[in-house]
Amino acid sequence: MPAKQMLPGRRPSAVKAQGRKRPVVRSKRPAGRGPLARLRRTQRQLQKAWDRPLTAYYLIFGSSLLIIVLGLVMVYSASMIKALQLGLGDAYFFKKQFLAALIGGVLLLAASRMPVKLHRALSYPVLAGTLFLMVLVQVPGIGVSINGNQNWISLGGPFMLQPSEFGKLALILWGADLLARKGDKGLLSQWKHLLVPLVPVAFLLLGLIMLGGDMGTAMILGAILFGLLWLAGAPTRMFVGVLAFAGAIVALLIKTSPHRMDRLECLGATEPGKNDLCWQAVHGIYALASGGWFGSGLGASVEKWGQLPEAHTDFIFAITGEELGLAGTLSVLALFAALGYAGIRVAGRTEDSFVRFAAGGVTTWITAQAVINIGAVLGLLPIAGVPLPLFSYGGSALLPTMFAVGLLIAFAREEPAARAALAMRQPKTGWWRTGVRWKSMRRRVKKRPSGER
Repeated sequence: MPAKQMLPGRRPSAVKAQGRKRPVVRSKRPAGRGPLARLRRTQRQLQKAWDRPLTAYYLIFGSSLLIIVLGLVMVYSASMIKALQLGLGDAYFFKKQFLAALIGGVLLLAASRMPVKLHRALSYPVLAGTLFLMVLVQVPGIGVSINGNQNWISLGGPFMLQPSEFGKLALILWGADLLARKGDKGLLSQWKHLLVPLVPVAFLLLGLIMLGGDMGTAMILGAILFGLLWLAGAPTRMFVGVLAFAGAIVALLIKTSPHRMDRLECLGATEPGKNDLCWQAVHGIYALASGGWFGSGLGASVEKWGQLPEAHTDFIFAITGEELGLAGTLSVLALFAALGYAGIRVAGRTEDSFVRFAAGGVTTWITAQAVINIGAVLGLLPIAGVPLPLFSYGGSALLPTMFAVGLLIAFAREEPAARAALAMRQPKTGWWRTGVRWKSMRRRVKKRPSGER
């Protein structure tokens, strides 16, 4: 009998391998588990979410709502000292802005639910009504002058109306309808059909605005006109000529106005200068600089205590930087960037020419006005006296802007893919259609006479 007896159930190869060391097998990391793979997967997921049909719809609604809510908070914070100095309640300006936001919310909801045909039908009445009101502004005894600009009509009590703010909306609706009808007939390739009557009517609006001395609103209206012409396919050489002509007109208007020359000289100023000509521009920079990364705290601004003029209107962005810091200002910029991107996306993906022109015009309006306002606060552009859209105090500016946002929401809903996605989310059956409310997920069965189910 052998010395080493084989154990039952064990193979000879297993016995020979008892004294050997097993090789160490290093497990390889499965594919797709590394940090680079996770980054790529996250990027694909974000890209997939970004390309969803309702992305523009949610971006427009969400960003505009956040801008309005944050604007209401900052209007209350920036205006409370001014209101107390005038002998009013600390929430005086906030209440007026909140009321305007409620009315604007109704306009936004109505505009978002209107069909495109109704928007086009409103273009001519809105333009005619706006021109009528802008003419009334120049009538002595009806028009009211504020800060040297006669662009207001008194509605009784503390309520004022600035018709030039509605001129932006009127030009967009009427211009989009005009260009869409000409584009459907193939007439936009001819210069006379491209420029007439769009440019003469725009110049009529600009003339009425400049009669009141409001150059800031005129700049926004000019930007809207250029945006419409760009979307209509105007040649580059025409833009060069028109820009040269517009630049000459603007230079003449600035040269002949000492007040505008003073504003131009305050570009990049760090001291108030002689006779405190640059007081507002410099103190806007002071407010931003004292905010730091996260600000001094909501309501803790120092500049709003009489140091910074127009703290709750044109320079509310400076108070935001002082109280909420760089984080707050970057958040506001990100919200406007999201709103602008969503508007461009709606204009680029539609097949309806009216929707493309109107969405592009609204996006040009909001982004150009935001750039001009924020650029003036940062000292990069002259102070133009335009409010930050959806954010600054002013009901006359808030109402047409919220209606314009409702336009963008309606256009985003009208995209074929978005319309299909919204239709899929509406259940075909339910208690609101059948009249029966199901309180449980259990299947209802008829009870048998014996009591068994």
